[in-house]
Amino acid sequence: MEIQARLMEYKFHVMITIIVIVVLSSLVYAAPRILDILAYFWPLFASTAAFLAMAITSGGFQQLSDEATGEGIMDYVAGRPEDFH
Repeated sequence: MEIQARLMEYKFHVMITIIVIVVLSSLVYAAPRILDILAYFWPLFASTAAFLAMAITSGGFQQLSDEATGEGIMDYVAGRPEDFH
């Protein structure tokens, strides 16, 4: 009888553990394979990689970093375009 009383203390822990195991196993079973995801999105990955390679080789990121803190953009967005003549 003492074992049953001790098990009843942990019945919520056991139920939550079983629910988590069932959910995780169903996600693993129902989730698409990683190769299927890569096969579907490879044009996006390839075009992004090509764009980044071109931007880095042409030095595009250095031209964009003239304003390090972005105060000019923040002033424009805040509605003070008179500073920009």
